[in-house]
Amino acid sequence: MPPGGNVPRPISSRQRYLPGLDGLRAIAVLAVIAYHEQFGWAQGGLLGVGVFFTLSGFLITSLLLDQWSADGAMRLRVFWLHRARRLLPALFVMLAVVTAWVTAADRARLGGLRSAVAAASGYFSNWYLIAKNQSYFARFAPPAPMDHLWSLAVEEQFYLLWPLLLLAGLLWARKRGAAGARRLLMPTLVLAAVSFVVMDLLYQPGMDPTRVYEGTDTRAFGLLIGAALAMAWPGTTGSVALSRRTKMAADVAGLVGLAVIGLMVWRVGEYSPFAYRGGLVLLSVATTAVVASVTYSGGAVAVMLGCRPLRWIGVRSYGIYLWHFPVIVLTTPLNAGPNWLRAFLQTGAAVLLAALSWKYIEEPVRHGAIGRLWARSRSARASREAARPAGPIGAGAPRWVTASAASAAAGVVVLAGAGLSGLVHGPEQGAAVGSVASSGALQLPVTKSVVANRAGTASSASASAAGMQGTASQMPMVRALRALGATEILPDVLGPLRTSCAGVVHIGDSTSDGLNSPSYLPNPRQRIVARYLDVGARTVIMDVEGARSIVEVLPGGVNAHDAARRIIRGGFRGCWVLALGTDDTADVAAGSNYSIQYRIVRMMAVTRGEPVLWVNVKSLVRSGPYAESNMRRWNQALLRDCARYPNMRIYDWAAEVTPKWFISDGIHYTSLGYENRAKMIAAALAHAFPQTGESSSCVVSS
Repeated sequence: MPPGGNVPRPISSRQRYLPGLDGLRAIAVLAVIAYHEQFGWAQGGLLGVGVFFTLSGFLITSLLLDQWSADGAMRLRVFWLHRARRLLPALFVMLAVVTAWVTAADRARLGGLRSAVAAASGYFSNWYLIAKNQSYFARFAPPAPMDHLWSLAVEEQFYLLWPLLLLAGLLWARKRGAAGARRLLMPTLVLAAVSFVVMDLLYQPGMDPTRVYEGTDTRAFGLLIGAALAMAWPGTTGSVALSRRTKMAADVAGLVGLAVIGLMVWRVGEYSPFAYRGGLVLLSVATTAVVASVTYSGGAVAVMLGCRPLRWIGVRSYGIYLWHFPVIVLTTPLNAGPNWLRAFLQTGAAVLLAALSWKYIEEPVRHGAIGRLWARSRSARASREAARPAGPIGAGAPRWVTASAASAAAGVVVLAGAGLSGLVHGPEQGAAVGSVASSGALQLPVTKSVVANRAGTASSASASAAGMQGTASQMPMVRALRALGATEILPDVLGPLRTSCAGVVHIGDSTSDGLNSPSYLPNPRQRIVARYLDVGARTVIMDVEGARSIVEVLPGGVNAHDAARRIIRGGFRGCWVLALGTDDTADVAAGSNYSIQYRIVRMMAVTRGEPVLWVNVKSLVRSGPYAESNMRRWNQALLRDCARYPNMRIYDWAAEVTPKWFISDGIHYTSLGYENRAKMIAAALAHAFPQTGESSSCVVSS
């Protein structure tokens, strides 16, 4: 996130303008855009945020140390006021415009937008997303247009807390100038080390890294390393006198730093353990090398990064960052892959919006336009000359400042009114689940478990032994099964074939969530538990969890391997239906250290030779971790391993599913899709493990 405190030309006359830092901002924000545009050559483009963190730590600390050195005091109220002027106007305009846009054109998103806007306005977006257990990386539905504001929250929290800690440290050091700053260098590095240790302790290779990636505590080291550079290398308040040899060494270090940043943007993805086991620290160190090399005049790195195009982008990098993600999210077709033309147009739109924001909002407000406009309004009222055409806002202020500030204020009011109207009233009454699903933004339940027997009653003993109880929302289904029994399913639907599996465990990810959901299948006879009972099962255990894989674990979740172990510890013996692989495939594609084959072998081992039916996978997504090309790799691995296990069968769902059964995310299903999926999986189980004889083929159909 481009730090709001990074202004192109410092207001303080004691600080000098360093154009090379604007060039570094430009590189960082372009890397982030490339990542969000899903370009494979920028799988680590999100690391641009880490570059901004370190740059912010350096510049903010330099500013505060400059005040202390010159005046022996920190004017924190003035500092925080300047931060508010720099950050808030552009942010609030963006929030208002996006809210109005969603209200007018995409009302299905409004439910999630309300809380996201509140979190962004209060600068706690990162903790809000963490508290929701919302993964920044693993998702089915399109991302929300405010998700990128987590980094702005981290920086603002730093702006609030760090000046207080720095002031306390300087008072403890009892020295002004460079001597006082140097005494704080080691404590600052210790704090950075503590932050990294917290990251290292919290990071687990098999778990989603969102908590580690977005936490203020786990990302503070990037800001603190930049702050330490400001204490050791005070290069923003005047020319740094360096020998020729030192300048050459600094230039070499800067070039190496740029190379490291570029290499990490190219190769280090969001799931890479290296990133969380020292890679992000390396990124911060590389950034400090670049920053140090541009803080003196004439260096090759400073000249290169200070070229006019990069400088122009860097000056507007805060606005570009604010606008690029909403533009991408709200204008990218569902299931669309990378596209150079679309990316060019989206980036151009974001840059244009940022340029307008810079000229008509950020710069005027930063230089006091709001205060002058307010003073002028009060003066006009006092003299009762409100109707008279007004003069300039302030002495020497150009007339466009007056018009632009007034226009910006009016625009904010109009857009905020439209947006807040949508946030208050929400979607129109009568908006149904189906309409949400068609938008691709349906939020599926995270966990569902149910245990049912042949008579349709909940098996309390089995459920307790397996550690699973039916939820209150599932009891109507249980009561309906009790009344209906298994014989209510028409024979001509599933055919006469019955399974030898008296007990069935169904372990699935969110592609199984609608199989037993009253929201998708109001008729209990169409749900998969009834289907299993109808083909001859006596006991059915459903264990379904959204975003589930065999290895990785989301916060608060249970992976498929541990879920199976828990069921076995409860005494289960019978057949297994494994509707897994969608998330496993995506995790492998995103850089997991655990291969597809390892996952299959691990799951086959835990079932201990009992009959296993794998349901293979399919998606309509064309790019990214959930792309159909990745799903085919999973299916091919299942086929290869099937020959190794006489107890293993594969239901070829991918060959029988039709595109019209998918909702707009290209991964989950409509009610019709889940109705057919339930019916066909149960039929496939009967074909795989029939009551008489045994299927001789690895692959079965319904």
